[in-house]
Amino acid sequence: MDSVKSVVGGQGNYPISAVIIAQDDEVRISKAIQSCRLFADEVVVIDGGSKDGTVQLSESLNCRVYVNPWPGYAKQREFGVERAVHDWVFLIDTDEVVSDELAASILELKPGLMDQSVAYSIYRIGDFMGRWLDRGEYLVRLYNRKAYGIRNSLVHEMPEVSEERTIRLTGTLWHYGYRSINDHVARFNKYTDLEAESAYAKGKRFRVSHLLLRPPARFLQKYFLHGLFKKGMSGFGVSVFWVMYEFMVGFKHYELIRSGKLTQHNAKTSQTEKENKGERSYAVQ
Repeated sequence: MDSVKSVVGGQGNYPISAVIIAQDDEVRISKAIQSCRLFADEVVVIDGGSKDGTVQLSESLNCRVYVNPWPGYAKQREFGVERAVHDWVFLIDTDEVVSDELAASILELKPGLMDQSVAYSIYRIGDFMGRWLDRGEYLVRLYNRKAYGIRNSLVHEMPEVSEERTIRLTGTLWHYGYRSINDHVARFNKYTDLEAESAYAKGKRFRVSHLLLRPPARFLQKYFLHGLFKKGMSGFGVSVFWVMYEFMVGFKHYELIRSGKLTQHNAKTSQTEKENKGERSYAVQ
């Protein structure tokens, strides 16, 4: 890691494009945009076809806005990166806000962005029912598009960068992900669909042991190991949602495998019946 750090410190002019993918989120997107103003030389918004005022609001905040019918997370993110003017790209979602400390950290970093192979990870913390969850995660959000592309996955689409080539920045990316219980359930349903489809597409085997053990193990991890028991009902709720998440991914994966085998069986049976019918027709002749 020392060899990576040594490249930081050269002087130059390295502008940054902030890229946001959006869909019906006029309530939150303005804070995301404004939080990037200190360090971003432009803000690019890719709208998937919002029916609210997301596009108009983004344009009023001097963003470059493109409307692109929703093709999936990874493809939409890549669409936005390709339309950025600058090679150094900062990825942010509509429900995220850059802290003042993080914005200052990125601004200070800009003159030293010499090495395109180095990417920067940012500490993101989420909220639930009005409380911030102390334990967050580091995500690569600042990188050079000439060196790395977006991982082509149905979910968790991020730049394909090894941990050895990343540097952690100081500051926080605040994730205002909680809207309501109904919204949380709806999004969990969508994300577990994508997780299960991804597992199925990769040919992963379904294991009953995973379905039995992963949900309770995730609860123990979140509630006790990650200390969510300190967050009262909010912490308990998040832990239970993770149980639901693991169970839904596992069972949906099983459903896809089962339906796939059933489809193959029906196709094979239909083909056999056609062949047998042909043999009977030949015999009659």
